[in-house]
Amino acid sequence: MDKFLLNCTINGQNISIKIDPDATLNHLLREELHMTGTKLGCGSGDCGACTVLVNGISVNSCIFPAFQANGSDILTIEGVENDPKLSRVQKAFVDYGAVQCGFCSPGMIMSVIRLLERNPNPSEEEIRRGVSGNLCRCTGYQAIINAVRSLLPFE
Repeated sequence: MDKFLLNCTINGQNISIKIDPDATLNHLLREELHMTGTKLGCGSGDCGACTVLVNGISVNSCIFPAFQANGSDILTIEGVENDPKLSRVQKAFVDYGAVQCGFCSPGMIMSVIRLLERNPNPSEEEIRRGVSGNLCRCTGYQAIINAVRSLLPFE
């Protein structure tokens, strides 16, 4: 099987790599580029643990064909903050106990970043809808909702 030459930007870095045509974006990130912050949960696009942003759109990297990312700008959890401090979303998750086992957290944080980019002052219902593609078995979601609400401007 001939390899496909993928050219894209991941977390601000230009990448050029040959990949199998049937490789998923998750496989590329985790196995080829050793960026293990993006998790592989269900492998069928149901749990959201693998959420990354491709050209600003949330995608489930476990079912997203890597070749479709050609020419794209990709943001993973590793690119959310490049200095030793946590991003404001990450810090809110820690401060409000929205991180327990941590498995869903990277995908959940990526979904929250996308939500807040689209709507900097979402209602509680919009927050719940914004993270509805991400499953969490530990927090019961209220801590996640509270963390996101802490980021909103005062009314």
